Amino acid sequence: MRTASQIAALFTGPQVHRDVYTCPEIYKLEMQHLFANTWVFVGHESQTPKKGDYFTTQIGDQPVIQVRHSDDEIYVLYNRCPHKGTKIAIDREGNTGKFFRCPYHAWSFKTNGCLLAIPLKKGYENTGFEETENAKGMTPVGAVRNYRGFVFARLAAEGIGFEDYFGDSISSIDNMVDRSPEGRLEIAGPPLRYMHKCNWKMLVENQTDTCHPMVAHESSAGTAVNIWKEMGNPEPRPPAMEIIAPFMSPYEFFENMGIRTWPNGHGHTGVHHSIHSDYSAIPGYFEALSATHGKDRAKEILDENRHNTVYFPNIMIKGPIQQLRNFIPLGPDKTLVESYIYRLVGAPDELLARTAMYNRMINAPTSMVGHDDLEMYERAQEGLMSNGMEWVNIQRLKTGDEDFTEEAVENGTTERQMRNQFDAWVKFMTATMEKA
Repeated sequence: MRTASQIAALFTGPQVHRDVYTCPEIYKLEMQHLFANTWVFVGHESQTPKKGDYFTTQIGDQPVIQVRHSDDEIYVLYNRCPHKGTKIAIDREGNTGKFFRCPYHAWSFKTNGCLLAIPLKKGYENTGFEETENAKGMTPVGAVRNYRGFVFARLAAEGIGFEDYFGDSISSIDNMVDRSPEGRLEIAGPPLRYMHKCNWKMLVENQTDTCHPMVAHESSAGTAVNIWKEMGNPEPRPPAMEIIAPFMSPYEFFENMGIRTWPNGHGHTGVHHSIHSDYSAIPGYFEALSATHGKDRAKEILDENRHNTVYFPNIMIKGPIQQLRNFIPLGPDKTLVESYIYRLVGAPDELLARTAMYNRMINAPTSMVGHDDLEMYERAQEGLMSNGMEWVNIQRLKTGDEDFTEEAVENGTTERQMRNQFDAWVKFMTATMEKA
């Protein structure tokens, strides 16, 4: 198994070794270290609104359950019976009532994981069972934080705190939630899900790759724009054209939009403007937001049109359209993508309709635009297996040694955010590894 120094050598600053995308050993180490030491998105509180509500997901390769306990708090538990290891819950979501019951031997647990009852418990008397970890019940993850409805967890019992990990990057979540006149979001149905035959990091990198839209999406967005031109560019544009046309913006548009990076691998495109900046106003929305915040604050909230915010290691959010994409690794060359949308509580339904349209058009298995990206990811995964070259270049607009411990705003086509992610990748991969 590779040591910390060998892992660090895979990222040189301007280049990344192909093993980080293709090697099963590296993938195994990511599951063991990276996804244990970072704060990873689990779900939204509105997915478990009532006591006993639960849903199942995974952090890295670890199956977990998000559940609302009788104290109204949300817990995140390993989805494993402490007896024989059986998965407790296999449904994606449901309500378990006051306790979980293992389907194998009927051990039962409170919804905070504590052991409730064992059939024929006398069989464990004088065996020392009470002193084992198994007697405590279902194991909780190392740490959980519910931030404005978004539930994050750290598998490791000890490690970086939530505030230190996210720092000022949490402002993107703040902006998304502040867009609700009531200051809260609600999940709007199940996510769209589809599989990608590529490494999970390719999808994360692509969220701040601004040099591909006008190239990779020419066949989809470009065709739509050309048809619209042939029709004489009639105004007003319908929502579908407002959504798809900006994908064909020129390089200058993306250069001027800017990219901001924060420590620990977080960053976002769209510092000054974004593809979401010029959507039509929804009647009654500004008035509803102003009633809560006042006109000046409402304008400030809506003028912040960040494009894609990456929260390392594996989610992206879009504040202006209330979307979250979760890139769940299933293998070194297999990634499940979940695309969630949220309702701004107290806002007009037309906003949710636009968000749902965006999700269908861009991120669905039947998407026009998303499959452009899918093909590029899978081509890259295949190409990296060739022996033509061992290194991937992410050197664009790199100047000298870079300090990723400070916030920075740069040209919108820089690959700094990709380098920032790999700096964090090395940091959290090696935090609990052998140093030799």
